[in-house]
Amino acid sequence: MDKTESKEVVLRGIGGAPGICIGKAYLVDREGVDLIKRYAIVDRDIPAEVNRFKNAVKKAKDELKAVVESLGEDFSSQVDILETHLVLFKDKLLYGKTIDSITQDKINAEWALKKVTRQVKTMFQRMEDDYLKSRVADISQVSEQIMRQLMGAQDIKISDIRMRVILVAHDLSPADTSQIQLEHIKGFVTDRGGRDSHTSIIAKSLNIPAVTGLGTATVNVQNDDILIVDGSTGQLIINPEEDTLFRYEERRAQYEQYRALITRESHLPSVTLDGHAMKLMANIELVEEVVSVRDNVAHGVGLFRTEFIYIDQKRFPTEDELFDRYKEAVELITPQPVTIRTLDINGDKVLPYFKNIGEENPALGLRAVRFSLQRPEIFLTQIRAILRAAAFGNIRLLIPMITCVEEIIEVKELLNRAIMDLTREEMVFNKDIPLGIMIEVPSAAIMADELAKYVDFFSIGTNDLIQYSLAIDRNNRQVAHLYRPLNPAVLRLIKMVVDAAHRQNIIVTICGEMAGDPLNVPVLMGLGFTELSMNPGSIPVIKQVIRKLNYQDVCKTAKKVLGMDNTEEIYQFVHSTYTETLQ
Repeated sequence: MDKTESKEVVLRGIGGAPGICIGKAYLVDREGVDLIKRYAIVDRDIPAEVNRFKNAVKKAKDELKAVVESLGEDFSSQVDILETHLVLFKDKLLYGKTIDSITQDKINAEWALKKVTRQVKTMFQRMEDDYLKSRVADISQVSEQIMRQLMGAQDIKISDIRMRVILVAHDLSPADTSQIQLEHIKGFVTDRGGRDSHTSIIAKSLNIPAVTGLGTATVNVQNDDILIVDGSTGQLIINPEEDTLFRYEERRAQYEQYRALITRESHLPSVTLDGHAMKLMANIELVEEVVSVRDNVAHGVGLFRTEFIYIDQKRFPTEDELFDRYKEAVELITPQPVTIRTLDINGDKVLPYFKNIGEENPALGLRAVRFSLQRPEIFLTQIRAILRAAAFGNIRLLIPMITCVEEIIEVKELLNRAIMDLTREEMVFNKDIPLGIMIEVPSAAIMADELAKYVDFFSIGTNDLIQYSLAIDRNNRQVAHLYRPLNPAVLRLIKMVVDAAHRQNIIVTICGEMAGDPLNVPVLMGLGFTELSMNPGSIPVIKQVIRKLNYQDVCKTAKKVLGMDNTEEIYQFVHSTYTETLQ
């Protein structure tokens, strides 16, 4: 952090989404619940402190009861979990011991609850019985609900914000970012996250500037501070001096003029100087983003992340609810394709109403297709809805995080089961839709030749492929700088997948954030891609880059890059070769 003699403070993080915004800070940091202080209480105040704790328990319990009552009979598993939580509110180990601690230790309710929760969790973690161990997650969740009531903390409700502000948070979950309304949120900054973290992906999709991985933004920023967010350089300036403000106002105006220019050219084709055509498709998370897909003249939707339809609910959506959303998207895009990826949760996306076992490393746990295969009733509901929507337009079905042939076989068995059930029920649907898999783990890249025999197309998810190949958590600011798409190991894995797809005559596209970075485009084209999918806002920029390239030249570039063994050397070579093209 750099400080001048004035109050201006500059923090440096990671550019999450390009652009510049200037405005007032709005803190939505939920970390305050963890900032619990201990203080002693005198004898005469003990009854009042106990009552304060009991009232907090009652309020938390009443809130949970309301959720339980809102769930229908079809969601018995969720109801069972929540009813277990209701019982825990009065559990002697948690409720009784907290009251004992307030009374005997003469301490405030927050500290007593924190102390008892830690003791109870430790006790259960030491037990050999797996069921009892699993109660640790329940205890933590119930304790947090009570703590929020004690401290007067509220869940973040970004959708309720009615001012033009810049969000400042320790982190933003998928549920949080899905609430962002562009008329109120200018941009955001977070302590956590990296260039291709989920928050960055959302910011790019919404075309709002973002800086992530700042580390101490929530400590240094106060509500209503004036902020400058430079998502291109990864800088956050707090309470800028007058000349700094003037300089960034000019830069912001220049950037907006540039965006307006390339947007006006969106209708122009993505064809190289020597006539090589590229298809540019869009990644979306919400049906509402289809407008942006059309505005940026994409060749369809290369990735429809379906998790947000689930995240926005208080329960798993029904088949008809899913069908209505998919049908709406397909009809708006037709005749262009819409590639619908099946549910990918339990990595950085968690459903609030689904009991998570509390995995130590969810990125390597029960997520994506693993979750779907373990919960076939949820998977079949989604598959049926997709097949029904396919009767109204051009749909491609995409399965996330496939690691082996066995998983594809199991998926195809369930797909056939859905087709037979819909046929028997005389439903209107289309069974002849292309089936594809995401290549996002090294095992899938290595086995690409075999996997290609079972599917119609590959879609390379570089966000996870880079993370898993390089053993880098892209949300961890301490190692986020190592997350570099042009790493030679990553490029060789990608080349392996492209070659396997071409040998089996199937389509291969790339749908990770790597596709939306102009610097990567010459290399990706040279590796053999004819389709790229990215957030809609990136399409005009990438189109402009492609129109300046010569296909024969990029093939030579890719060949040279594949022979390099040093990441920095690759970046310097690509930068120097395409400096004028990328301007």
